Amino acid sequence: MISSLRLAMAAGLAVSLSALSAAAFDTKARAAYVLDAGTDTVLLSKNADVPLPPASMSKLMTLYVAFEALRDGRLTLDERLPVSEHAMSYKGSTMFLDTLDRVRVEDLLRGIIVLSGNDACVVIAEALSPDGTEAGFARYMTKRGQDLGMTASTFANSNGWPAAGHRMSVHDLAVLAERLIEDFPEYYPLFAETKFEFDGRAPSNVRNRNPLLKLGIGADGLKTGHTEEAGYGLVGSAQQGDRRVIFVVSGFDTESGRAEEAEALVNWSFRQFAKKTVAQEGVPIAEAEIWRGAEQSVGLVPAKDLEILLPSLAGGTIEGEVVYAGPIEAPVSKGQRLAELVLQPDDLPEVRLPLVAESDVPAGGFAVRVKTAAEVLIKRFLTGPEGAL
Repeated sequence: MISSLRLAMAAGLAVSLSALSAAAFDTKARAAYVLDAGTDTVLLSKNADVPLPPASMSKLMTLYVAFEALRDGRLTLDERLPVSEHAMSYKGSTMFLDTLDRVRVEDLLRGIIVLSGNDACVVIAEALSPDGTEAGFARYMTKRGQDLGMTASTFANSNGWPAAGHRMSVHDLAVLAERLIEDFPEYYPLFAETKFEFDGRAPSNVRNRNPLLKLGIGADGLKTGHTEEAGYGLVGSAQQGDRRVIFVVSGFDTESGRAEEAEALVNWSFRQFAKKTVAQEGVPIAEAEIWRGAEQSVGLVPAKDLEILLPSLAGGTIEGEVVYAGPIEAPVSKGQRLAELVLQPDDLPEVRLPLVAESDVPAGGFAVRVKTAAEVLIKRFLTGPEGAL
């Protein structure tokens, strides 16, 4: 039987959750997605799951696969890779590689991140492709992306060059950005580099195109993109204090429009929302019934402080509901997960936070079993068989 208890949480906690609608960001982007990473709260979603041309933002998937290969030992940072005619043939943003080069993997990675090198992507792709071709690598990227939960992404090449069927959603790009940050902290600082001069051969292409990196707002990645079909886009992330925001915008007509909107989104995300503690570690929120235990109930507590994101200027209390399958049969161990605290903020996804047993509850002895059996018989006599536990 599912049991539930409604309760008011944390007097004085900022809630007024309807204020989230009033604070909504009216983005000019064709598609946009903003995630508060620490609380997994979606702050903005517009056309988030529509597959769109991602331009160079899809280079992030090539980088993810390359980082996996480094982690697994299939590549090393000092390894030198050859440049094929196919890699050299790409135009647009390049490192100006030619077939006489053998380029260190670390330089290729920085060339992709800072310089957005189309040719560098292909060198990596051909080195890691199951069949040695960029097309084979693209097929592998599509499969690997699906493994990571990127359900609206298909790749036709390694660098985002316009091609039929090469599509990603802004939601998928946010998923990929979060995985890059979490899975490869040793390489993530590369995304904050603002300049990379590869052997001096391309002085016109040495600066990172991310417009936020030098603004002092905590921005530290990830990748811009632009083609005529896709417009101007940006996968970005910024950290202020203990909060990190990941955002993706796509479809701007101008580079300046992308820069202004991205900065405004970061400022809005940090200024209009704040993390609030709704329950403290080890402090009981409710009690759950225990079946055949030495005690009739056990306290339900958070295993750690429970935090959610709420509007910065709101005030009041927040309503919550504790849900568990009960009564719970003894024995119960301290720290055993027993229930969930369910919160449903207006205009935000439902939040479900785990609750655990406050203490051990051993199974009851003979007297408890007799008492329980007597209660069952009495209830059955009064209510019929359907009333029995």
